Amino acid sequence: MTDCKLCGRSEISKITAAAKTYYHCAHCSLIFIDETGLPGPEAERKRYLEHHNTHENDGYVKMLTEFLNHLVTPYLQNIFTALDFGCGPTPVLADLLAKRGLTADVYDPYFYPEATYKMKSYDLITATEVFEHLSDPYWELSTLKDHLNAGGYLAVRTMFHPGPEKFAGWWYHRDPTHVCFYNSDTFDWIAAHFALRIVFRDGKKFCLFQNGGDSSSKDF
Repeated sequence: MTDCKLCGRSEISKITAAAKTYYHCAHCSLIFIDETGLPGPEAERKRYLEHHNTHENDGYVKMLTEFLNHLVTPYLQNIFTALDFGCGPTPVLADLLAKRGLTADVYDPYFYPEATYKMKSYDLITATEVFEHLSDPYWELSTLKDHLNAGGYLAVRTMFHPGPEKFAGWWYHRDPTHVCFYNSDTFDWIAAHFALRIVFRDGKKFCLFQNGGDSSSKDF
């Protein structure tokens, strides 16, 4: 029996998409790939190098700027320390944060593997196009929570899945390194379980959590 990779429950239904097997959790709404579909480390690293996520890629810089404008800039007065978790081969986001007066640590298991963040905690942790790559989302979220200061922010960009009925026709799972998918219900479960508060989300690709914060949740 397969249990949910996030909440651990067994209310699981099977989905077939692009000749691969996925599971949908009725409790937290996570959709995750079967273990047999997980990419190996070399294939994963090779795929990341194909993305061209550099300063010269105007579309990528625009995407990160939009992310910061929605999830970071409005809260800069409360942010002094930052970590870009899963920064990729070129830490463009860290440079954009520097332009906003922040110095960000970076971590990526393939490109910046020195986990200096494990000795620190932060006012802001960013994860842009990272959550969909997590094969063990519960463990990763536990780790991020442990390194988030009280009142600190976890800023996430990942595409919200459209539900199990429409998942097979959805484009986002076609990247072989995308193995876990979330929606608003999933993020509600994460907030409740990890004692986080959702202060902003758009129901499409953005979710901002605050650790023990007292701001009201806003959905747009």
